[in-house]
Amino acid sequence: MKNYLMDFLTYLTVEKGLSRNTVESYRFDLRKFHDFLSLKDKGLDSFAKADIIDFVEELRGEDYTASSIRRFLSSIKGLCRYLVIENIIEEDPSENLQSPKQWERLPKSLSISEVGAFLDLNSAADSSDPTAVRDHVMFELLYSSGLRVSELISLKLEDLNLEAGFLRVLGKGSKERIVPLHMRAAKRVKDYINGQRSEILKKKRSPYLFVTGRGGPMTRQRFWQTIKAVGRKLGIELSPHTMRHSFATHLLEGGADLRSLQKMLGHADISTTQIYTKVTADRLKQVYSKHHPRA
Repeated sequence: MKNYLMDFLTYLTVEKGLSRNTVESYRFDLRKFHDFLSLKDKGLDSFAKADIIDFVEELRGEDYTASSIRRFLSSIKGLCRYLVIENIIEEDPSENLQSPKQWERLPKSLSISEVGAFLDLNSAADSSDPTAVRDHVMFELLYSSGLRVSELISLKLEDLNLEAGFLRVLGKGSKERIVPLHMRAAKRVKDYINGQRSEILKKKRSPYLFVTGRGGPMTRQRFWQTIKAVGRKLGIELSPHTMRHSFATHLLEGGADLRSLQKMLGHADISTTQIYTKVTADRLKQVYSKHHPRA
C-alpha cells in the first residue's frame, strides 16, 4: 500500500512550510492512528467517521488529556483534507466532526444492572473454550479493580496476591500502585490460572497472566475488539474504559471517598478523579426528575 503518511508529512514540510517539531507531532499522532486502523484491517485511505470516533474512545480510555485528544483530531482532519485534495478519497470522513472548545471528558458508565447482565452473559460462556473463559476473567477483573486496559494486559503472575486480595499494578509513568481485588474475582483468576491458562499455553511458558496461544500477552487492541463485540450482543456501547468508568462511578455512588478512588484509579491529579463527582450528580438529577412527582 502506498505510504500516504510519508507523502502527507512531505507535503506539510515542503508545501506548508511547517516547522520540524510540528511535523513530528503530526507523525506521532498519525502513526498511532495508523496502528489503530491496521487492527481493523483498514488503512489511512480507507477509514470512516466511525473509526475516528472509535479511536477517540480508545484515547480517552488511555487517559489522554482533552488537549491531547484535540491535537490528535486536528492531525487526522489535516490528513483528511490532504487526501481529498489529492483525490485519494472522495469524501472527508472527518467532516462535521466537531472538536469542542472545552472538551469535558464526562465518562460513560453502565448501570449496576447493565454490568450484572454483561458479566452474567459472559459467565455462561462456553467453558470448553479456554479463550472464552480467559476473556470473561478479564472482564470480571476490569470491573472489580478499575484497571486501564494497558494495565490489565500487562499483569504478570508475580503481580498477584490472591490470598490477600490485591494486585500490584504498573500504571502511567511507570508508577506502581496496589489495587484491591474482591474474593469472587480472585477465585475466578485462581481457577483460570489452574485451568484454562495452561490449556492456552500448551506447555509454553509465559510470565503474563492473560496469554495467547503464542505465549505472549493478550494485546490491547484484541481485547478492545472482544469487549466491543460482546457489547453489541447486549445492545450497549461497550469498551474497556467503560468498565473502568463504571467501577469508579459505582464506588462513588456507594459512598467511597475521592482520595481513595484517586489512589485506586492511579490518577496523578485529583482533578481527574473529580470528573466522576459530576457524573454521579448528573445521575442523581436524572433519578430525581424521573421519580419526583413535582419534578
